[in-house]
Amino acid sequence: MSQEKKEIKIEISPEVAQGKYANLAVISHGPAEFFFDMICLTPNTPQAKVQSRIIMTPENAKQLLFALQDNINKYEKNFGTIVPRVPGNGNQGGNVPPFMGPNGQA
Repeated sequence: MSQEKKEIKIEISPEVAQGKYANLAVISHGPAEFFFDMICLTPNTPQAKVQSRIIMTPENAKQLLFALQDNINKYEKNFGTIVPRVPGNGNQGGNVPPFMGPNGQA
C-alpha cells in the first residue's frame, strides 16, 4: 500500500493573520470535545474577555499536545529553556495566572 501525501492549501485572511494575544487559557472538556478559551487578562482589571474559543475532538486535542511539545522542544533547543511564570515561586511573573484547566485549576 502506498500512502500519498496530499497537499492542503491553507488560506488566512488579513484579519485572522493579525492574531489575538492571550496570556491565559481555560481548558475544559466534555465526552466528545475539548474547549480552549484564549483570554487576555490585563493587570488590575477584575474582568477579562475571551479572545477566541477553539473546539476540538479529543483526538485532535491530543495531536495538538504532541505538536506543541515538539515545537517547544525545538524552541528550547534554539533559544534555551522556557521557565514558566508561576505565582509564588519567586520568579518575576507578575500577577498573571498560569494557563488553567476547568474551574481555574492549573
